[in-house]
Formats: sequence, structure tokens, C-alpha cells
Amino acid sequence: MTLDIADENRVRTLTLNRPEALNAFDEALYDATTVALREAADDPEVAVVLITGTGRAFSAGTDLAEMQARITDPGFTPGEHGFMGLIDALTAFPKPLICAVNGLGIGIGTTILGFADLSFMSTTARLKCPFTSLGVAPEAASSYLLPQLIGRQNAAWLLMSSEWVDADEALRMGLVWKVCEPDELLVQARKHADVLASRPISSLMAVKSTMVAPVLAGVDAARARENACFAELMGAAANADALAEFNKGKES
Repeated sequence: MTLDIADENRVRTLTLNRPEALNAFDEALYDATTVALREAADDPEVAVVLITGTGRAFSAGTDLAEMQARITDPGFTPGEHGFMGLIDALTAFPKPLICAVNGLGIGIGTTILGFADLSFMSTTARLKCPFTSLGVAPEAASSYLLPQLIGRQNAAWLLMSSEWVDADEALRMGLVWKVCEPDELLVQARKHADVLASRPISSLMAVKSTMVAPVLAGVDAARARENACFAELMGAAANADALAEFNKGKES
């Protein structure tokens, strides 16, 4: 299984489990996570969802080998839900969502934090939005959600530079809420998840819906703009060269 699911005290923990690929999202993992979020949303026994990763990565983002195959392989078969389905599920998720960033977070491994209600990060973790190094556009409404979350200039650096951000910098920016030692990360994330899960689910959902409602139109508009730019740039010279270089490095 590429996604482990565990329930305890009305908290459902989703653990990305492709450690050999640094928990990069292939089509199967996009589909599994989308379905898991939808099922958690509908389950009256689930109050909170906590997402984390296995091994030394939270998630290395979209599997770049599959991204190249999508461009170059006429026989490539996309998943049932894919990246867009996951972002739909995150946008619509009606309950508290907590991320525990245990290691490297790249691409969607960083932009997912725009959808989190609380984010915890290990002191040894690092985050990066590699869009400009891949010659593509932002994703997951990050061009809208990240300025909202961390301010225009922090978001500009994160989205434009393709540079790593360590835990201290992520905390300073407001990209994460708390930074923990590695062995305390899940302890602290679970402790706070349990507090939320002790509250009435109807009340939790009312708080979240009223907080999120003002930004939904902005999220939808940002996704449309990003998708248009992404479609234009994916497979163009800069992106093709970057993907070829990445996959050549993996083979050597």
C-alpha cells in the first residue's frame, strides 16, 4: 500500500508510504489520498485528519518520472482522480486538517500546507517549491493561498526562487505553526489533534466552513490561472530540459 490509514480517538492518520520514492505522488498515491480524504469527510466517526510521511520525506511532490511520461508517452494512463482530484478533495475537506512534516517537502509536499488548518514540522525537515527550476507554474492555488498565509514577499521568495526553506525559516514565515524535534513531531501533532477531536464535529465543521468560505472563490480562480499557465509551460523547452536532466540523473 502506498497510503497507510489508521484511526484513533476520532483522528484518522494518513501516512504517505512510498519511502523508496521519498513519498512522491504517483497516480496511485494521488488516487488513494483523494479517496481517503473523501471517505474521512463522510465518516461520522472521524473528526480530524492528520497527514504525515514515512521515512526521510514528507513528500517529494509529483513523481517526475511520471510527469515526463505524461508528456512523452502516448500510452500513459492517468489515474481516476490524479492531482486535480486531490486538490478538489483538499479544497472541499470540511473537517480540521493537520500536516506533520516529518522530512523533505517538495512541490505538493509544501503547497499542501496552504490547505492545512495546523502544520507541524520537524527541525530536520526542509521545504521547497521547485516550480521555476522545472520551468513550470505554481500549483494547488499556492499563488493565492501562500500570500494569504505567509505574506506577499515570503510567498514570492518561496514560489520564485526554488530554494530550500528550513524549519526555522518556515516558522518565521508562518508556513508552519510549530517546529518539533523529530521524535516529538507526531506526539505533538497527535496531542493537538486529540484536543480538536474531543470537540463536537458539527461545531468543528461550522468553524472551518465559516473560516474557509471567504477564500473559496479566490482558490478556484487561482487554480484556473495556474492550470492555464501550467498547460502552456509543461512540455515547453525549459520544462522538457529540466525533466530530462532529472531523469538522466536518476538513471546514472
